[in-house]
Amino acid sequence: MYSLNLTADLQGVTNLRPTDTEETPFWYTFKVQCTSCRETHPKPVGVSRFDKNEMSGSRGEANFVWKCKNCKRESSASILAAPAAYEQSEPAKSKPIITFDCRGLEFIEFIPEGEWLAEGIDSNTKFTGIELNEGEWFDYDEKANDEVSIKDLKWEIKRA
Repeated sequence: MYSLNLTADLQGVTNLRPTDTEETPFWYTFKVQCTSCRETHPKPVGVSRFDKNEMSGSRGEANFVWKCKNCKRESSASILAAPAAYEQSEPAKSKPIITFDCRGLEFIEFIPEGEWLAEGIDSNTKFTGIELNEGEWFDYDEKANDEVSIKDLKWEIKRA
């Protein structure tokens, strides 16, 4: 089991989370490595909690199924629950966003592609379409009459 943990400096916003519904699924993008031969897949891969793939030789399903080109072993990863919101705190603390059950593979790097949501701390203003791939985000909260931001993002994949 692995968790994707986030540490971020949230100013004026809270409840940061991926836009992740059946209608608009979030694709968690990772660099992946085989735990058997340690081969790293040459391209990033996307995993959605709404995507189901059959595993060969099994009756089970997983959100992501991968066959290593080097050792030919099949591996899988399943998302265990909906993503958790990252709440504003002082100082910023590392918190798990999502947890994966990985079999035969390891996610070695998270690539923050896709859209995120947040809410104004005092105003409850809904911020949508937040992109974090630049490592920071800035906007203005009209209701609170103040600038809001997400900075100093640190992504970490931890054994849970």
